[in-house]
Amino acid sequence: MKVAFATQDQQRVDAHFGWARHLAVYEISPQGYQFVQDFGFGEDLAEDGNEDKLAPKLDAIRDCAIVYVAAIGGSAAARVVASKIHPVKVTQPEPILDILDKLQAVLGGTPPPWLRKALMKGQERSFDFEDNDEVKS
Repeated sequence: MKVAFATQDQQRVDAHFGWARHLAVYEISPQGYQFVQDFGFGEDLAEDGNEDKLAPKLDAIRDCAIVYVAAIGGSAAARVVASKIHPVKVTQPEPILDILDKLQAVLGGTPPPWLRKALMKGQERSFDFEDNDEVKS
């Protein structure tokens, strides 16, 4: 699965989603992780209520299952969730590699329900209740 990180310095999750200069994207599995791409967004990101600045960010992370942020506004969070991306807020700046190590360990064990749901992003359900055959007794 792909995970994005809102960052100013490309090393830590230290940015508000709307003001992030970078969104760093990694591919992660229980076996490991690797850097995929850094999306840069320039300098003109001051808080201004301009919702148009969110569109390129949402487009950049459209195939991610999770985005880690230092903060996210209500309307941005709603748009992220509507894109089937799970926003995760960190309480203080945290190194991206530390988060990846922890996430990899969780993936190797028993992930919590929200993470299992995020893992399913882009996959078809493997079981459809409506396609059930008659139950034979």
